[in-house]
Amino acid sequence: MRYRRSHVQGGTWFFRVNLADRTSNMLIENVETLREVIRSVRQAHPFEIIAMVVMPEHLHAIWQLPPDDADYPMRWSLIKAGFSRRLIKTEQISESRAGKRERGIWQRRYWEHQIRDDADLGSHVDYIHFNPVKHGYVKRAADWPHSSIHRFIKLGWVSPDWGGRNEIDGAFGE
Repeated sequence: MRYRRSHVQGGTWFFRVNLADRTSNMLIENVETLREVIRSVRQAHPFEIIAMVVMPEHLHAIWQLPPDDADYPMRWSLIKAGFSRRLIKTEQISESRAGKRERGIWQRRYWEHQIRDDADLGSHVDYIHFNPVKHGYVKRAADWPHSSIHRFIKLGWVSPDWGGRNEIDGAFGE
């Protein structure tokens, strides 16, 4: 069975990508490795990262692909495989994954949503930046180190105190 995905050249997408072990801290423990792999994939297959947050066991990102390109699945495949290859094998590998020469690090699938308009983009950027607060890791979005909110603050697009638990609690759903 072939999984149906939207393939719009030059499109913009929101993604949620999870580790297989949702209790793991692997992504933040290896965030520099993840950054290196993403940088390498972007050099070979360019795309813009509009917003991103790396959480302990999942990440959210918004990408825009070049005008003549719609192949985000290939990019995610390269990122997941490249990250996995750089880690020591400690995870349990099921027979099904072993038969396909897969590691047990990532969930096989991921969630993608094609961004429809500026309002949709804005709400997904806010969701990404608020995610560490939502999960209780920090009291303000800017307190989470693994987030594109720091670029948004530096550019003056949001204030450093944006996204506190008390002012926005419950505002962003999935």
